Amino acid sequence: MARGRVTRLTACDVRFPTSLGAHGSDAMHTDPDYSTAYVTLETDAEDGLKGYGITFTLGKGTEVVVCAVNALAPHVLNKDLGDIVGDFRGFYRQLTSDSQLRWIGPEKGVVHLATAAILNAVWDLWAKQEGKDPRTLSSCIDFRYISDVLTEEEACEILQKNQAGKKEREAQMLTQGYPAYTTSCAWLGYSDDRLKQLCTEALKGGWTRFKVKVGADMQDDVRRCGLIRDMIGPEKTLMMDANQRWDVPEAVEWMARLAEFKPLWIEEPTSPDDILGHAAISRALAPLGIGVATGEQCHNRVIFKQLLQARALQFLQIDSCRLGSVNENLSVLLMAKKFGIPVCPHAGGVGLCELVQHLIIFDFISVSASLENRMCEYVDHLHEHFKYPVLIQKACYLPPKDAGYSTEMKEESVKKYQYPDGDVWRKLLAAQGK
Repeated sequence: MARGRVTRLTACDVRFPTSLGAHGSDAMHTDPDYSTAYVTLETDAEDGLKGYGITFTLGKGTEVVVCAVNALAPHVLNKDLGDIVGDFRGFYRQLTSDSQLRWIGPEKGVVHLATAAILNAVWDLWAKQEGKDPRTLSSCIDFRYISDVLTEEEACEILQKNQAGKKEREAQMLTQGYPAYTTSCAWLGYSDDRLKQLCTEALKGGWTRFKVKVGADMQDDVRRCGLIRDMIGPEKTLMMDANQRWDVPEAVEWMARLAEFKPLWIEEPTSPDDILGHAAISRALAPLGIGVATGEQCHNRVIFKQLLQARALQFLQIDSCRLGSVNENLSVLLMAKKFGIPVCPHAGGVGLCELVQHLIIFDFISVSASLENRMCEYVDHLHEHFKYPVLIQKACYLPPKDAGYSTEMKEESVKKYQYPDGDVWRKLLAAQGK
């Protein structure tokens, strides 16, 4: 049984100056500093276990998420872990329905990011203590607003049905891993020489799926896409990501020009809130053999529900920190299964790979039972700061074997990169005269 009363919650602003190397740069986010609001939950349990949670940010604004975490803290402090997970759906709804904080949401933006950080810490703590069966998992989901598409009974049925063959799929993951693709070669701010160097290294490392950032300049996109397609050859998979840069007609026109490079999908072609716009783009690009992928900026399960209902995407990209932790991601995985849409998660950032590996391997074992048209993003940055980093072998995620949600960072990293008082930031800010 889950045990221990939550006695302390701490939230830290941890930032890595990735903008100095143009890591993570795209058409919309030109100078990201990969960062996280890092939450630690302590309990009075005799085993001394702690829960660690993160939510991903890009630098400025992380302090706002930390404030939101602290504002939500009274909902967690002095609560018994057994009571929390015993009615996890109720606890999730309590966090997302605070009668005052909900006004600056609801279930979106800073408050939802803070909710994810806290819930990720709860899942990390709970995962270190006990296993979960299908009925327990479905009881963690808040079906409010999605019951017209997915009921609790349907969710349980999907999970129960996939108990068959589960052991074989677990064995497959342990020996082969979950297929991944790399975004690390072609950030928009990288020079051609660096792109070529990283692409060459990735090919030597066995990577067969590559994503390139597009959307800032048409001619530059044509040149860079041509360069990477020439390097990887016609048989390997290429994806493109515009990071919300275009209007709907612009997206269609731009991708018609880039269609010669045979992309599997265009990711985030327009505003993440424009469901009908994504549907229009999907219809227009279908004859070109180009799918639409989106999800990393989808606020909640309701947006995903509508994207699925409108047939607005061909590849669904959950995010482990944008949604309300495992609870909400479970609902999206199950809806995607019902609609027959493959899930290809967003990852990278700080710790997103560490978290999302659990979700995607669970999806294969217990929900989708399929690897068709499925792969998970991998970004080769900042894993060295985690106590239990992802393990990639032959361009596949190998299942994590340590208990928990893989969210715990190394103490020295948190101390060194804490903003603004960590050693790294004190030196950088002093050099900038701040």
